[in-house]
Amino acid sequence: MENLTDLKIKELKITANNIRQSIIEMLVEAKSGHTAGPLGMADIFTLLYFHALKQDPKRPDWKDRDRLVLSNGHICPVLYATMAYAGYMPINELLTLRKFGSRLQGHPHREFMPWLENSSGPLGSGLSQAIGMAIADRIDFGPGTDKTIYCLTGDGELNEGQNWEAIMLAGKEHLRNLLVIVDRNNIQIDGFTENVMPLDDLAAKWQSFNWHVQEIDGHNFRDINDAICKAKAVYEKPSVIIARTIPGKGVREFERDYHWHGTPPNKEQGQMALKELRTLGGRIKSEDE
Repeated sequence: MENLTDLKIKELKITANNIRQSIIEMLVEAKSGHTAGPLGMADIFTLLYFHALKQDPKRPDWKDRDRLVLSNGHICPVLYATMAYAGYMPINELLTLRKFGSRLQGHPHREFMPWLENSSGPLGSGLSQAIGMAIADRIDFGPGTDKTIYCLTGDGELNEGQNWEAIMLAGKEHLRNLLVIVDRNNIQIDGFTENVMPLDDLAAKWQSFNWHVQEIDGHNFRDINDAICKAKAVYEKPSVIIARTIPGKGVREFERDYHWHGTPPNKEQGQMALKELRTLGGRIKSEDE
């Protein structure tokens, strides 16, 4: 995986901002959905789909592709928007989010979109799915496989006990082809994570299960890229990147407020958010896009 140039980082920032604008438009149109997590994870998804992932939108079933498993499926607006900008679907389809008959369900459904790697919804199940894929790839391609199984999870989701059974299994199996990215935004639907169910010292917990652990700024593209490169250089154990993110990133009124975890903006709030995001650069949507 290549290092990031200053020009590439500038391009990624513009793309991430475009994706954030589309997330706001999707949620306003749907009148339902999650706001904070998708905005907070836009930089990581942008880095993955526009730099890190080995993938081809024209060949979604390419056997040598990397796989991305979204465990906390409720942040799917950022997944849909990023995949649309990457060429998997038309950008104007994003406005069908959560509408009757749409492929863009409130949680990703693989039967509707074959380029998704998993259906998700029940929190805590994605890591188990990713571990199954990692073990299957090791069987199919051998222990030296250069395919990576990425699993994205939320921090509140780690309250689910199934995760820790899965973490223990992955450590025992030395799944070097498995890379987990935890969205450490410190909120969940009921409040701040440390009030609902304290997680820290989160890094020490993963390390105790025989994982390679890194903690990064989830909005710094160079940090994200460097962490992925380091993880891929570890051959004796699975890796986790704990990415500290700002929920609602890009819109000051939304940032760090857990009330926006599962609340969509109304039309006026959406216009305010888009105005703020557009000051950072990027697209202004055309009528026929």
